[in-house]
Amino acid sequence: MRKAQTTGTLDRGAGDSFSPRAKDRLTQHDLGRFAGDALFDRLGRAVCVAEVLPRKELYEAWEVARRVRRRMRGGRVVDIGGGHGLLAHVMLLLDDTSPEGIVVDPTEPASAAAIREVLVATWPRLSGRIRHVAAAVGDVTMAPADVVVSSHACGALTDQVLATAIAARAPVGVLPCCHDAETCDAGPLLGWMDLALAVDTRRALRLEGAGYQVWTQTIPDAVTPRNRLLLGVPR
Repeated sequence: MRKAQTTGTLDRGAGDSFSPRAKDRLTQHDLGRFAGDALFDRLGRAVCVAEVLPRKELYEAWEVARRVRRRMRGGRVVDIGGGHGLLAHVMLLLDDTSPEGIVVDPTEPASAAAIREVLVATWPRLSGRIRHVAAAVGDVTMAPADVVVSSHACGALTDQVLATAIAARAPVGVLPCCHDAETCDAGPLLGWMDLALAVDTRRALRLEGAGYQVWTQTIPDAVTPRNRLLLGVPR
C-alpha cells in the first residue's frame, strides 16, 4: 500500500472570508472570484450562474476528481450517491475519453437539472453523456472498465461502494464521512486510533487484501475536515 499525502493549497479564499468549506450557495455575486481562464475558474463561473450549489461541494468535487484522474483514466464513471452529479461531470471534463457517466442516487435533487444545464451550455460535448439512475448502489451492475467514485459516502455507504467495486474488479475512489460505530468496522484498532481513522484504515487494508494497489491521500482540510481519500486499482 502506497501512501501519498496530498494536502495541497487553495488559491481561492486566501486572505478574505471566502471559506471553501462554507455551505453558502454560490451565486452570480461570486463570479468575480473565478475570473481566470483555467478549467476550475470556468467551472466555478458555470455553477455560480446556476445559483443552486453549496460552495463546499464545488471544491470537494474538484479536489476529489483531479486526484482520482491522476490514477484512473477512461472508463464509464459511476458516481455513487452523487446527488446533483457535479463529480461525474468534472470527471468527464478532466478526461474526455470516458464515454459516459451515471449518477446513482435513489432520488435526484432538484438542483441536478440546473447544474447539468449550465455545464452543458459551457461544454456542449457533455450533452447526453451523464444520466441519473434512481437506484441503490447494490442494484447497479458494474464492470471492470468502470471508474467508481463517491464523495462523502455516509457511514456504511462507503463500505457498500467498496464491496461493489471489488466484486466488479473496478477502480474505485471514495471520500468517506459520518463514520458510525454501529455500522462501520473499526476492528481491533480503537485502542490506538479514533473511530474514523480506524474505520478508514480497515477499508484501505480490505482493498489491499482484495488485490488492489491502494493509495491513501487527503484533499485540503480547508475544504472539509473529513478529507481522507481512498483510491484503489486492481493489480
